[in-house]
Amino acid sequence: MTRNQFTKRFYHNPLHVIQDVAYLLTHAPRARALVRGNITPAFRERLMLTVTAVNACRYCAYFHTRLALTLGIERTEIEQILHGVVENAPENERVALAYAQHWAETNAQPDSAARATLVATYGEDTARAIELVLRMIRVGNLLGNTFDYVLYRLSFGRYGAASLQQKIAPHDASA
Repeated sequence: MTRNQFTKRFYHNPLHVIQDVAYLLTHAPRARALVRGNITPAFRERLMLTVTAVNACRYCAYFHTRLALTLGIERTEIEQILHGVVENAPENERVALAYAQHWAETNAQPDSAARATLVATYGEDTARAIELVLRMIRVGNLLGNTFDYVLYRLSFGRYGAASLQQKIAPHDASA
């Protein structure tokens, strides 16, 4: 594997981590009320799994799959969401799940028409609550993927597997 083969989205710049976390902290007081009042736990997990599917964070996929199962979401639906299929989710959540895919695919920069559809479907307060959930999982996804990138670079990305092994434990010259 070469350095250019790491394809997951991750934090390249510490400033982006700070910006995302600052966003969550500044919206936290209102967030709890918005999310509790407008989004059920199962809906929240579907949103999180949808963004996780786009960002391919293995840690979040594992954790949120387990949580979704405890909330009664069927394994087949979870697998479909993790493969990018949201058409079989509850009908009243599909617009939000499609928006979540778009939001994640555009690196949290959705187009205005997509957001307008979200607001028209759910109202401004619920749309904000949905976007807060999306931002929360984005932070988790990108932190998990950043950790994987560090592991990748330490093991294979910079030198390749054989070269790294030689740098750590060079072959005995007498062999």
